[in-house]
Amino acid sequence: MTRYEKVKQTLQANPKTWLITGVAGFIGSNLLETLLQLNQKVVGLDNFATGHQHNLDEVKGLVSEAQWNNFAFIEGDIRDTNACKEAVSGVDYVLHQAALGSVPRSINDPATTNATNISGYLNMLVAARDEGVASFTYAASSSTYGDHPALPKVEENIGNPLSPYAVTKYVNELYADVFARTYGFKAIGLRYFNVFGKRQDPDGAYAAVIPKWTASAIKNEEIFINGDGETSRDFCFIENTVQINILAATASDEAKNNVYNVAVGDRTTLNTLFGAIKTALTENDVPVGMEPTYRDFRAGDVRHSQADISKSVNLLGYVPEYRILEGIKKAMPWYIGFIGR
Repeated sequence: MTRYEKVKQTLQANPKTWLITGVAGFIGSNLLETLLQLNQKVVGLDNFATGHQHNLDEVKGLVSEAQWNNFAFIEGDIRDTNACKEAVSGVDYVLHQAALGSVPRSINDPATTNATNISGYLNMLVAARDEGVASFTYAASSSTYGDHPALPKVEENIGNPLSPYAVTKYVNELYADVFARTYGFKAIGLRYFNVFGKRQDPDGAYAAVIPKWTASAIKNEEIFINGDGETSRDFCFIENTVQINILAATASDEAKNNVYNVAVGDRTTLNTLFGAIKTALTENDVPVGMEPTYRDFRAGDVRHSQADISKSVNLLGYVPEYRILEGIKKAMPWYIGFIGR
């Protein structure tokens, strides 16, 4: 039995109260779904800046009425200290997902990214410290590796940040470290590597590559690849990400006050990714005849990214269940249904 299976059994036998910030977002709503199915009590905080009510509605339809009644939603902003204090009241574990993502967004509007990702994050840290929560797990980012050339990416070796977004995520880690040493606060940062899956928004200027390309293919719209298509990423399916959040929140004190890579330890080029999406759509009776259009590389992007996940495996008991092709195959029916409705 894996540690994750043991943790889920323990939580079902002894339910806890969780706070998910950014609960109406992609990752937040998937965390909500899993925790409610484990009969946990969940408080959710979201201002709907990037999250959606339809994500919460979908989760409601996937859990029992009794499980849904274990969920309390607060519409609020992490930049509001009172909202943060209200949200953490009586909470055991915090899963802090609220942030303004996207490298291009941060380049276009660094001030708002900073206000949310640093000031808002600090508000949550202070509120969680004052409440005395058992642990604080926050969404960090692989963008923190910056221009460090080595592959795979090891947690202890980072370079210079390449975007305002990367700066904010690095500052999150610095604050968590200071709070650990100054206040004895227990936090874990999870450096996400290109998470994808159901409820990831395919619309908007800052949509991630997999939902964006999938939506474009279904609608027979032009698909753009930045650069020559040989840029590579370590794509991580959402269920792997949910697993490691729960493992991190419930980890031993020895494993806390650390950062961990969240990935599968592999690299997939954009050209390979495009082919995988075409194949998955075809298998779901949505044939794709188009080829991508290549354009200039995007500012702030690194050329290659791949994680070393040994620290996550050894200290947290993380065992990723899905690699990219399995994840795309599982997610594709959701994308087809969402985009087609």
